[in-house]
Amino acid sequence: VVAGDGDFLSIGGEHIAPQAARNLNICVVIMDNGVYGLTKGQSSPTTELGVITPTTPGGKVEEPVKPLELYLAMGVSHVASAFSSQVRELTTMIRDAMNYPGFSIVHVQSPCPTYNDNLDILRGNPKKDEAPKVYPISEDHDPTDISKAWDIARAPGVPIGVLYEDGVSEPLEGCYNRVVGSLRQRDPQ
Repeated sequence: VVAGDGDFLSIGGEHIAPQAARNLNICVVIMDNGVYGLTKGQSSPTTELGVITPTTPGGKVEEPVKPLELYLAMGVSHVASAFSSQVRELTTMIRDAMNYPGFSIVHVQSPCPTYNDNLDILRGNPKKDEAPKVYPISEDHDPTDISKAWDIARAPGVPIGVLYEDGVSEPLEGCYNRVVGSLRQRDPQ
């Protein structure tokens, strides 16, 4: 599934928890540009507080959704965070998430050059003395440690890498086949 921050984290957000609970064996890639780019830059669930858009002329008044925390809270069994300008890393993360046995989400920071050009903020700009907001998750991070995943999700900036991965994930069809198999053993007819 490929979605944007506007559709997936707004009206589509109601689909995350049930799929996580079922551990549906799909990979969701969410492109987050912080605006509804196709509708001329309206604020989206991830638009930062105070940002002026066509729908928030005085600045956005509600706090933005924190997607990584949301995914962890809803029980997504594989949560990764990526940056669209790091194509090789992004490709690897999507491939690994597609191969993961269960519900996986790759959240991709993807600047909108027309309505929310935050590329310099994300990657930093030495000429303007701006430090990058994007940073790699430490190589010694254990993605099976949910408490460490929460620490990373709550930290400032945009972590890049796998935050969480349930090491014993069984996707929906595995559970279903196991249950159906046990029913057939009880009633061979």
